[in-house]
Amino acid sequence: MIRSSRFAPAALLSAVLSLAAWTAASAQQPGITDTEIKFGNIMPYSGPASALSVTGKVFAAYFDMINEKGGVNGRKLNMISLDDGFSPPKTVEATRRLVENDNVAFMFGTMGTAPSSATAKYLNGAKVPHLFLISSASKWNEPATQPWLMALPWAPNYVEEAGIEVRYARSKNPNARFAILYQNDDAGKDYLRGVKEALGADADKAIAMASSFEVADPTVDSQILTLANTKADVFLIYSVTPRACAQAIRKAYETGWRPMRFIASGCANKDTVMVPAGLEDSHGIMSVVSLKPYVPDSKDAGLIAYGDFMKARLPNVDPANFAAGYGYMVAQALVVVLEQCKNDLSRANIMAQAANLKNVPLSMLLPGITLNTSPTDYRPIKDGYMVEFRDSQLAVISELLHGGS
Repeated sequence: MIRSSRFAPAALLSAVLSLAAWTAASAQQPGITDTEIKFGNIMPYSGPASALSVTGKVFAAYFDMINEKGGVNGRKLNMISLDDGFSPPKTVEATRRLVENDNVAFMFGTMGTAPSSATAKYLNGAKVPHLFLISSASKWNEPATQPWLMALPWAPNYVEEAGIEVRYARSKNPNARFAILYQNDDAGKDYLRGVKEALGADADKAIAMASSFEVADPTVDSQILTLANTKADVFLIYSVTPRACAQAIRKAYETGWRPMRFIASGCANKDTVMVPAGLEDSHGIMSVVSLKPYVPDSKDAGLIAYGDFMKARLPNVDPANFAAGYGYMVAQALVVVLEQCKNDLSRANIMAQAANLKNVPLSMLLPGITLNTSPTDYRPIKDGYMVEFRDSQLAVISELLHGGS
């Protein structure tokens, strides 16, 4: 006892020095102080995809709520969000500003495949994490070559989503012929690849026509008229911008063509797509989702909490807006990662914790779907459900569908 007492001051001094060393190391981490976690975000608050910026507004409101409750492990969340107009060159400029001038700890939730692709080499080379970038492109699951980049889409990645839809369509009509409208970028080409892989040896025969368009095109009317002339049994609308999705639905309906229709999961949004397209024209549209469709009178505890959050903090945004519910889910996921980091907020540990999500349940995910990642698998979501737009809302019409192993 006496011996222990003699050495107590030395042990205490060692502990104090260790704490001081940890505090100094913590202070040296970019964007991290004893009271703050500073990170960057880029949204299309202007431009052709501005409707999607609702997601960024929900991010900000959610983090405000977390800060009012004391933050994460005693630190407040400081998200600096910039506008890129959905223009990749502007995304690059804004990302460099956030990393080099604002000294953010990491990037979070930049909207879109093309904008995130434009900054991928820079962020990966600088070893700056980009957590939960908003894209379902399959290329984000490349931890061996892009260890600092991870997406968190709203459904399985584009290739797997297309595969689910093709298999579902063929279960209803084994001899179906497919017409495809796809965005001429990485996202649209991923969808097209997914269709071809799912059809396999039948692809050349089963695909009646695939027609591309550019994001900046004012309309897709000419493509739709050509596709409608095929009289295909299935119409796959693979755009990630609401305007093109709405135009495609409306124009195809005007032609009198009545195929089985599937829309990209990012466009499964009543507020930004179905309403502009026309509710009657949109009736019967299907898509794959992993998030719960918002129903105002739902008894689901997660949806009730989300609805209360939206009413209190973003009263002018419809809670049924898919971009809002999605933003709520992704913000929740970031808090989980930061909580797992505890007091080690180095960039390396932030990325390591994002790659170590094990059966994480989030209140907006449909039953049976949890977040799972590993150092060799950067796909947080792999499964989904088929939904159909009917009676002015999206309704689940299938059992859990698996996108891939």
